[in-house]
Amino acid sequence: MSDWPGDPIEQLVGLLARLPGLGRRSARRAALKMLMQPDRVMLPLAAALQAAAAAVQPCRICGNLDTRNPCGICRDPQRDRGLICVVEGVAELWALERAHAHRGLYHVLGGTLSALGGVGPEDLAVQPLLARIAGAGEAERVEEVILALPATVDGATTAHYLSDRLVGSGVRVTRLAQGVPMGGALDVLDEGTLAAALKARRDL
Repeated sequence: MSDWPGDPIEQLVGLLARLPGLGRRSARRAALKMLMQPDRVMLPLAAALQAAAAAVQPCRICGNLDTRNPCGICRDPQRDRGLICVVEGVAELWALERAHAHRGLYHVLGGTLSALGGVGPEDLAVQPLLARIAGAGEAERVEEVILALPATVDGATTAHYLSDRLVGSGVRVTRLAQGVPMGGALDVLDEGTLAAALKARRDL
């Protein structure tokens, strides 16, 4: 049975409220905006959603979302194919792409290991990552794997697990630097960030 029987407005608000960053009040404002301008806002949005649902798919190599398979990043001949950046999800991949800081390839794990959440290695794209590294030919040999995982307990657990699995592969394993952000004041940072910054200190 539908959660919104016979009420398309409440159905629209309810579906919008399920999106990240939108509470019930924000969803109602967005729905009202669309309903006030159906030809300019609602119908084009509906067409775009339908087109994206039909065309977008996970990349069979890295797990990114794209209309092509393999995705545009994996197909780009200008990318450094010896460098793979491992991320938790597509959102993190897109964030790194916006920063224009990584010119290699990616691998989307689909989450992080979590004992409390019941997420094990078999629930993540770990085996495809290992297969990519083992199956790379001489022309595209993977030289380095960057673990761009969240600075959380689960992220650290996942990083340690992957590092252990890659021992003996001949691949250099690195992790993103953690600590004081640019422009950050020490008195407003949490203890974990300060501790990570001290451990990651380097010579000047």
